[in-house]
Amino acid sequence: MAVPASLVSDVPHLREKTSKIGLTGRALAIFRVDEVVIFPDHITRDQRREAELIATILSYMETPQYLRRRLFKIRPELRYVGILPPLRTPHHPLRNRKKDLKIGEFREGVVAATYQSGIRVDIGVEHPIPAPNARIPVDTRITVKVVEVGENLRVELANPDEIEVYWGYKVTVSKVPFGKMLKEKPFDLVIATSRRGEPFMKVVDNIIGKWRRAEEVLVAFGSPTQGLQEIVSQEGLELKELVDIVANTIPNQATETVRTEEALYATLTALNLLTT
Repeated sequence: MAVPASLVSDVPHLREKTSKIGLTGRALAIFRVDEVVIFPDHITRDQRREAELIATILSYMETPQYLRRRLFKIRPELRYVGILPPLRTPHHPLRNRKKDLKIGEFREGVVAATYQSGIRVDIGVEHPIPAPNARIPVDTRITVKVVEVGENLRVELANPDEIEVYWGYKVTVSKVPFGKMLKEKPFDLVIATSRRGEPFMKVVDNIIGKWRRAEEVLVAFGSPTQGLQEIVSQEGLELKELVDIVANTIPNQATETVRTEEALYATLTALNLLTT
C-alpha cells in the first residue's frame, strides 16, 4: 500500500495525528497488508519530518508491546502512543510466561546479549532465551522459533517461509515521488484510488483477473488536499499511464470529500471481498 507523506496534514495536533495514524495501522493489520510505502506528495517541499512521523508511529504499532522499550527510545513524536489501538495480530501474543511456550511457536524478539556460542533473545517472557550458534548484534529485532521447552528452553532463527499466518507489516519511506517510485520498482498490478476513477463495480472483473496473475500488488491513495492525479502531475506525468487501474471505491459519495483513512477501509474491504 502507498500513502502520501501529508496523510495527517489536515489535523494540527500531534494527538489527532497519532489517532489517524493508528486507524491506518489497524487497516494495514486487519487486511493483511505486507508493506506500506510513504511517499512525498509535494515535490517542492521537504516532507521528511512528516514521513518520519508516520513511519515511526506505524512501526511502533507493529512492534510487539514487550519489545517497544528496547527498540524505541523516548521521542517527542511518540508522546501520545498511549491512545493507539492494539493490533492483536498473531505476532503480538499475550502470553508472557516461559511455561506457556510451545515447541514450533514463532515469536518476535530482540537480541538482548551475546555469549561465546550464541545469543540470548528477549521474546517477552521472564528472561532472554538462548539461541545457540546464532551471531547477530545486540538490539537487532529478529523472528525466532521455539525448538525446546522446559529446563533447556531454547530458540532458533525462524525461516519466514514457515510462518503461515499474518506476521505484520513493513514500513518504508520513499525518497522519490510516486511516479518515479513506480518506474524504479515496477509492480505486477497497481491500483490507484480516485474520485475521478471508474466506479469499482465496472472494474471488478479486470481487478480479479489481474490480481490472480500478480505476485506484487500496490494499492495507492491520495492526500487530504490532492488526489493522485494532482500528485503525479507535479512530475509532469499522467496517472493513467503509470497505473493499471484507477478505481473509485466509494461511488456516489454524499460528502464533499472522503478522508484518506476512510478511503483505506472502503477500498481494502472491497478488495478483501474480491480476493479472498
